[in-house]
Amino acid sequence: MPLNINDFASYFIMKRLQKSSGEQSNREQSRLGFGVFSKCRIWQSTLRREVSVSCNSKIKENVRISKKRCPMKKILVTGGAGYIGSHTVVELVAAGYEAIIVDNFSNSSPEVLERLETITGVNILFYKGSISDKDLMNQIFEDNHIDAVIHLAAYKSVEESVREPLKYYENNVSAGIALLEVMKEHKVEHIIFSSSATVYGMNQGSSLTGDLSTPTTNPYGHTKLMMEQILTDLALAHSDWSVTNLRYFNPIGAHESGLIGEAPNGIPHNLMPYITQVAVGKLQELSIFGNDYDTHDGTGVRDYIHVVDLAKGHVLALKHNLENKGVAVFNLGTGIGYSVLDMVKVFENVNGVKIPYTVKDRRPGDVATCYADASKANDILGWKAEKTLQDMMRDSWRWQSSNPNGYEG
Repeated sequence: MPLNINDFASYFIMKRLQKSSGEQSNREQSRLGFGVFSKCRIWQSTLRREVSVSCNSKIKENVRISKKRCPMKKILVTGGAGYIGSHTVVELVAAGYEAIIVDNFSNSSPEVLERLETITGVNILFYKGSISDKDLMNQIFEDNHIDAVIHLAAYKSVEESVREPLKYYENNVSAGIALLEVMKEHKVEHIIFSSSATVYGMNQGSSLTGDLSTPTTNPYGHTKLMMEQILTDLALAHSDWSVTNLRYFNPIGAHESGLIGEAPNGIPHNLMPYITQVAVGKLQELSIFGNDYDTHDGTGVRDYIHVVDLAKGHVLALKHNLENKGVAVFNLGTGIGYSVLDMVKVFENVNGVKIPYTVKDRRPGDVATCYADASKANDILGWKAEKTLQDMMRDSWRWQSSNPNGYEG
């Protein structure tokens, strides 16, 4: 009986995929956490119908003659299970990238991974561990053809950094250098670095531009500025490197689904999760640190940006990074400053929930005013924050009220 051309094509593709799958099996044994089948497109030239086949060879449907549009660029996201990282992963997948996460859950939860799959429809490849673990990091780079790294893994509390500076230098700088050494060994020369507006230190009173001096005032800010300088020196020494330093301001809000959001371990160090935890009854009252700053109501003024806008900024910065060499610095913020009391009032008005508060002494390392001039990001990346403060308040409360104990339920 002659072999039908459909059967022949299906048999051929299946054998190719089985062979590839066998080569993959050894790597699967060393993979930590969850596997991924990142979908790419297979176009059938004769029937003109579209089916999905995974890039790592798990067949979804037999096809006849196909033309494969693969692979997607693979982006390693350090700290990808965290607050900013998880939202960035969502936007990466939406933009057609394959995201790979490495995270040690120091300030995140394994539950994030399942929720990311629910939002994106993709089972994200995940490795559990620290970027300071060179054996693990070498394994990740050997197992995957990484095109670029978005480096978000870091401790982030100004107040804690003042109390425990060595913890911050070890995690934010030493571990960052370890990551760069592994990248250099594997010839991965594209990195987006999660910096911070804290590098501007005491510059205040007007919007902050990327060319201002950077007199940092606390160990957290020092670690961010140190990493920026290390990356700049690396790019100057090696012309093939592309470095993008993103100085972003104060991310708040959550994904509109309410499935992922900010869930700090212990007492929150940032304003918004503190407000929402008071609103949900988890904390008794908000502590406002200082009401004697030189601002319109005496409380500190900051530039708050919706985390989804911030995540989209990472994706646009990645595109620019992949197409250009050298070093680029961008502010990501709204350009509008709001005080702590402004934030409390807007949250109450939008969500109809009262926030009791008490005023305490200033925290060491805090500055009075800090907001962004993000015009460079708009001009070069085509990025601009779109969501309003009301959106931020609404999405923050949706996340917290739906998840009173964060990812624990």
